Amino acid sequence: MKTEVILTSNIVGLGAESDQVKVASGYARNYLFPQRLAIPLSNANKRRLEVLRQRRADREAHEFNTMSEMAKGLGKLVCLVKVKAGEDGKMFGAVTAGMVADELKHQFDVTLDKKKIHLEHPIKTLGDHEVELHLHPEVKGTLKVRVESTTPPAPVVEAPPAEAKGDGRTEKRGRRPERTEAAGSGEHKPPVAKGETGAKAERAPRAPRTEKTPKTEKAAKAEKAG
Repeated sequence: MKTEVILTSNIVGLGAESDQVKVASGYARNYLFPQRLAIPLSNANKRRLEVLRQRRADREAHEFNTMSEMAKGLGKLVCLVKVKAGEDGKMFGAVTAGMVADELKHQFDVTLDKKKIHLEHPIKTLGDHEVELHLHPEVKGTLKVRVESTTPPAPVVEAPPAEAKGDGRTEKRGRRPERTEAAGSGEHKPPVAKGETGAKAERAPRAPRTEKTPKTEKAAKAEKAG
C-alpha cells in the first residue's frame, strides 16, 4: 500500500525537501516519519510547503556557490597519482575516480564524492590528463591529474667522449726511410736540410778546421838558429 508524503529533507533517489512523493506505508511509518525526513500529506502540513520550498531554495543557492568556488580552486591544482609501471612506461592497472578522490583528500584535504569525478574510461597511460568534474547540475569543472611511475627510471648510459681532432695534419707513414736504415747499420747520418736534393743532400759535412796553436818565442828563435 502506498501513502503520499511531503519530504522535509533531501533524500537521494527519492526527492528533495518540499517534494510530494508516494512511498510504501511501512517505509514512511518505520523510517521517514521517525527520522523526520518526511511528514504526512494533509491540509495542515500543506501550509508548511512554502517554508520547505524557501529552505530548499536557500540550500541549492548555497550548494551552487560552494561548488562554483570549488571548481575554480580545483582548476588550479595538479593532482599527482603514482602507479607502478614497467621500464617501457606501460602501467600495471589503471587510475580510477576513487583513486583521484583519495589523492585529493590526501594532498589537498579536499573531500569530493568520486561520483562527481567523471571518467569515461580509467586512465591507463602516464602523463597529464584533464579530468571532467560534475560538481553540481549547473556547475562543471576540470582537474589536471598527473600520473607518474613509482618505478625508478633506467640509468642513462653516457656515450664515450669523441676523440679530439688534430690540427688537420696527417701523418705520412713510410717517410724517412734513411733513418731506419741508419739505425740498422749503426751509422748516424746528419739530417738533410729542407729543400736539398740529389748530390747536395748526399754530401757529408766537412770536418771542422783545427786552429794552429801560436808558436812561442823560444821555438821561433830555435828555428832561426837552426
